[in-house]
Amino acid sequence: MKALISIDYTYDFVADDGKLTTGEAGQAIETALTDHTKSFIEANDYVVFAIDAHDPTDDFHPENNLFPPHNVIGTNGRDLYGSLQEIYKEHQTQANVYWIDKRHYSAFSGTDLDIRLRERGITELYLTGVCTDICVLHTAVDAYNLGYQLFIYEDAVASFDPIGHDWALKHFQTALGAEIIKG
Repeated sequence: MKALISIDYTYDFVADDGKLTTGEAGQAIETALTDHTKSFIEANDYVVFAIDAHDPTDDFHPENNLFPPHNVIGTNGRDLYGSLQEIYKEHQTQANVYWIDKRHYSAFSGTDLDIRLRERGITELYLTGVCTDICVLHTAVDAYNLGYQLFIYEDAVASFDPIGHDWALKHFQTALGAEIIKG
């Protein structure tokens, strides 16, 4: 069984005026990312939207010292970007579509993601989203450590750091045994 994990493809991470935007790099993957998402939904495979949920007044959260406030709870910065928002709205009540609020880079850290995947017998994870070298990377490392087989859609991940993006793609393959799926 397989699942698609859509990581942080939100207004704040992708729009030109987003608070921590990947800009053109993130915008360039919209069509591929939404196509992969629709394909999983239509096949009745599990689709997880793993989305940052931050409180800038949380003095204990380490990201608040590293990055400007982004994906703040209660703001439109957490809305999915572009056509992905419409896909989510259309399918959000389906049993195979799930939204996870995450506090940390990894979609597994402090969430029930692993439990939900194991309940469904899922062993293969297909990753999309931003940032390749931060949240996608940390999710992939945790998934690897939990024994999942990894697939990364190269045409559906992006970062604001091109060098970090390229490094992460290589790391997925060489250190995590992930299959990089070319677009």
